[in-house]
Amino acid sequence: MSTHINLRMLSYLVTLGDTRHFGKAAEACFVSQPTLSAQIKKLEKQLGVVLLERQPRNLLLTPVGEAVVALAKKMLADAGEIENIVKAWQDPLAGPLRIGLIPTLGPYLLPHVVAELRGALPDLGCQYLEYQTDPLLERLHAGDIDLGFLALPVETEGLVVRTLFSEPFRLAVSRDHPLAGKRTVSMEDLGGEKFMLLEDGHCLRDQALEICALSGIEEDQGFRATSLETLRHMVAAGAGMTLLPALAIDRPAWKADNVVAVPFADPAPSRQIAAIWRATSARRAAIDAICDTVSAAVPVIAR
Repeated sequence: MSTHINLRMLSYLVTLGDTRHFGKAAEACFVSQPTLSAQIKKLEKQLGVVLLERQPRNLLLTPVGEAVVALAKKMLADAGEIENIVKAWQDPLAGPLRIGLIPTLGPYLLPHVVAELRGALPDLGCQYLEYQTDPLLERLHAGDIDLGFLALPVETEGLVVRTLFSEPFRLAVSRDHPLAGKRTVSMEDLGGEKFMLLEDGHCLRDQALEICALSGIEEDQGFRATSLETLRHMVAAGAGMTLLPALAIDRPAWKADNVVAVPFADPAPSRQIAAIWRATSARRAAIDAICDTVSAAVPVIAR
């Protein structure tokens, strides 16, 4: 068996595994479909195995194909790390850097920090991607992203964590709610109330459930939101109340409609926002610079 397998062949196979379609894979790889097909056949010949099950209307990976793709993804990630090491050696504050953010943080943090990051690090090409916590950690370990911003706690094996700030929660109610006129609310004020929460998969849901459990508050089982924006509209419509992180409240849209955000009395519930990256990352200088800039740019409301 020939061992002259290049990374391009492996990238073609990985893309096919993801798309399960020759045309879509060829487009994603910026090659013609015949070229892609020829390279996959060449790879199969060199390995001496069939990697793809080619059906008229479907494309599947064979069991050995699945195993090869899994290993190829790691090899491609390692190759990407080699490129990052070289770029970081040449100029640690230049080149692309992929940043993942959880959905309950990204839309509310980025408006405060993007301009500052561009000004402080003009040669660093930041790409921002949004994932829920578990997929974000998976992509971080796989090398698909270089840095993540999320809420603690998370599993940190093989990772470095830097806590950036503590973000308090607010009670979101409609303007005609009895609690809307209070300067602060306590957990005792909420006894017997029900909270509308996000759907499964959001770490904010888990944090809110912990607060509910400690305070005797129940979840509204009749509704689960896909986003904080959906929760805002439901609160504005008078459908109920919810917990929202402070950065999400600090926006014109939230202040303009029928939503009132009431602070909690001390000790106020909060979440810890952190940066997280691989312990083996070659982009430490850029990551430190990003974290310093973000920490300085976050408004006082989230501290």
